[in-house]
Amino acid sequence: MAAVTRSRWQVYIIECEGGSLYTGVTTDPKRRLAEHRAGGCRYTRARRGIRLLRSRRCRDKVEAYRYEWRLKRASRAQKLAWCKKDWEP
Repeated sequence: MAAVTRSRWQVYIIECEGGSLYTGVTTDPKRRLAEHRAGGCRYTRARRGIRLLRSRRCRDKVEAYRYEWRLKRASRAQKLAWCKKDWEP
């Protein structure tokens, strides 16, 4: 029997300087956060003070991108509620 492997794909939200929120997908949240802090993304390059608010593991890459798509269309209030685990898209 094949071993069950856990997906490494995760959706995350980070808060940037000024309170703006950035939603993304990665296989390594710690590495991706470091990249954002180093200016590795056009959006976060101009917005310092970055901190991870929440990440969520998905079954696979497709699920992660679909979940990200729903989160990106959510309101700011909904995204903040998701970060507190009070709302799911």
